[in-house]
Amino acid sequence: MFDVAIVGGGPAGSSCAAFCAKAGLRTLLLERENFPREKVCGDCLNPGCWPVLHRLALAERVRALPHGVLNRVEFIGINGRTLAVELPATEDAEIALKRNLFDQLLLARARELGATVCEATTVTALSPPGNAKENWMITAGDKTFESRTLVAADGRNSTVARLCGLLPRSEKERIALQTHLPLPEGFGDRIVLQFLPDGYSGQAPVGGGELNLCLVSVPRKMAALRNWAEARFGISPDHAWRTITPLTRAPISAGHDSLFLVGDAARVVEPFTGEGIYYALASGELAAAAIVSQSGGRSADEVSAAYSAAHEKLYRGRLWINRLARAAVLSPHIGSAILGMARFQPALLRFLTSKIVG
Repeated sequence: MFDVAIVGGGPAGSSCAAFCAKAGLRTLLLERENFPREKVCGDCLNPGCWPVLHRLALAERVRALPHGVLNRVEFIGINGRTLAVELPATEDAEIALKRNLFDQLLLARARELGATVCEATTVTALSPPGNAKENWMITAGDKTFESRTLVAADGRNSTVARLCGLLPRSEKERIALQTHLPLPEGFGDRIVLQFLPDGYSGQAPVGGGELNLCLVSVPRKMAALRNWAEARFGISPDHAWRTITPLTRAPISAGHDSLFLVGDAARVVEPFTGEGIYYALASGELAAAAIVSQSGGRSADEVSAAYSAAHEKLYRGRLWINRLARAAVLSPHIGSAILGMARFQPALLRFLTSKIVG
């Protein structure tokens, strides 16, 4: 019997589990894979993540992992013209590190704080509570767990959302490929966001002499974009890439009666913006605060409404960047046109960059 069961051990689920366990709740975290594991991601940790990591007493441990400290963003248009924006050179700067290392650290922290962690455990069925006195019954293979509250932290294709009838139809107009490569000589401490005739490429050094390379395009143009990457970085045609879909999916209401959705399970943001980890950590902390308040006596309806409002506020004012990024990736010529305007209005590019990495 648990106070809260969390499905998914990525940054959203692990942060939620860590904060719940830290508050003294009997916390269960179910993760379908064994950690460490690779994850398709741009690998960038923007400065908004640091306050949450400090509250988890993880900031110094994150800095001790192999990583790249990023001092500027370079935007490259289709015509090859480059515009650069310097990033703040502070202790809590933008960094890039591999997700298998970062996620393993977060999961270990949840376990340290007292959460019960079950890896290689896939949820196969759910039985929601029929009334206020009943609990969630969670089936994972031949195991059954009971919990007062359930948290869906299992990503854009959330099993919890699907089993609860909440998962909307996905949009598959684009696909993404991602890999790690040896860091090219002289690459420097920078993020490269490059628009190409067939799509978009994101590049960032993640420490340990490795480069994170992402490609985003529509299906019919991905082969040409991959050919560009193979020629540009000397990649073998039989090189193994990781992929994820969908890149876009309609949001789901984040708060329900004794059910909370966090991270990509609730709302998927564009990989172009690099904000996914920030939203995962922040929504995990918000959900934990809501669950703790409910255990303190607040009604389920009140807590659900408060969490939904706080979750909406978390994204408010930034979603226009998400929409702009989606338009730029769908039509790289739009992105290049924005760069062209920014040549004459550099404050515009600095403003857009601050919204992404702030």
